Amino acid sequence: MEFAGEITDPVHRYVRFSQVEKGVVDTPAFQRLRRIRQLASAHLVYPSAQHSRFEHSIGAMHVAGLAGETLLGKGYIDNAEAVQDLRLGALLHDIGHGPFSHLFEEVLEYRCNTTHEEIGKRIIMQSEIADILDKHGHSADQICRLSFGQSKVNFMNEIISGGLSADIMDYLPRDGLFTGAEYAKVDYHRLVSSLEVSKNRLALNRSALNSLESMLISRYEMFKAVYFHKTVRSAEVMLLHSMIAADEGLGLTETSLSNYLGLTDEATLERLCVLGGGKQAFAGKMARDYRDRRLLKSVYEKFLHKRDKQRMDRKALQAIASGIADAAGVDRNHVFVDASRAPSMPLTPSKEEMYSVLVVDKDGVYEMPVSDIPLVESISKFFDMLRVYTTAENREKVERSVKKVLGDQETLYMGAGKLGR
Repeated sequence: MEFAGEITDPVHRYVRFSQVEKGVVDTPAFQRLRRIRQLASAHLVYPSAQHSRFEHSIGAMHVAGLAGETLLGKGYIDNAEAVQDLRLGALLHDIGHGPFSHLFEEVLEYRCNTTHEEIGKRIIMQSEIADILDKHGHSADQICRLSFGQSKVNFMNEIISGGLSADIMDYLPRDGLFTGAEYAKVDYHRLVSSLEVSKNRLALNRSALNSLESMLISRYEMFKAVYFHKTVRSAEVMLLHSMIAADEGLGLTETSLSNYLGLTDEATLERLCVLGGGKQAFAGKMARDYRDRRLLKSVYEKFLHKRDKQRMDRKALQAIASGIADAAGVDRNHVFVDASRAPSMPLTPSKEEMYSVLVVDKDGVYEMPVSDIPLVESISKFFDMLRVYTTAENREKVERSVKKVLGDQETLYMGAGKLGR
């Protein structure tokens, strides 16, 4: 593969790029990712967490390239063009993210039942990105399938998303670096060099199982300490309710590409902050308080690590919030019940939780449940965080009423506010 230049990166040191990658990166659709923070509201708690989807996408491309070169050297991939396809797939895997990253995913799901992946497919296929790929001899349809886990070559999908993916091997160390958290140490060079393929699935040499264990635990700790941090989520709850309330008037989820590609963090926040009066007053106030860091206060918190499949939808959470507000004698718009939910194991390209890993040793290939990896069993299945937030002036009233309404509901299990990292 002939490279056209090099980028200095704080995580991977030097990232080389080819001519076709340069063409894709230079498009307005890709440059837009510079203006979408990787961690939405985390910068309000971790001030240095200003990194964007732009550099994460380039980092994922780099790691996917390393994985591709490993598999090429071991004979699992036939030619360097397949490695280039992998790199392009990883480069474009986040092209469809809206403002505030995964937070806007919740708005899309609630308002129009779509995902950033579906929008990403349209951006690749219907923008100048398709022309650039075609010009350099690459199928836009094939790259699109790779980006979103729909290639017929399953192990190629797994290199881009899943438990052994370039995605997780970039975002964990990158998020750890820019938040300053010490949990996200990932020996991705060891993992990548130990990759194998069996029956169209990605496999791992047994010697690297300790590195996989460390990465899975790091991911789990980052969810608890950073992604589900109570103040980070407080800010996100404010933005989430602001965007949902303002959507009908502002058309935020109007998913024509001309509208969607104009949605970035600051542009969207600015549109929200100027709202006032009538039905839009609530949305505007939430956005301005978010901007000025006048955040909601957490008055109840419970970490749940459940193994059943019962789920509570958004309407049920709203009903609980109304009950708490009524018991406290405060405005129902001042109480928010949030259920942050994520699989404790990464999702596979088919969006199922990673239950096992193919392991290669001197005796052959076998499937190992991730629960057989030391320490991982204790963090398997979904974990959830139930919180109740309110405004500072209502804090004491709501805190008292929460205890009356919720009691000690240890068995409550939630399904709203999903985050699929």
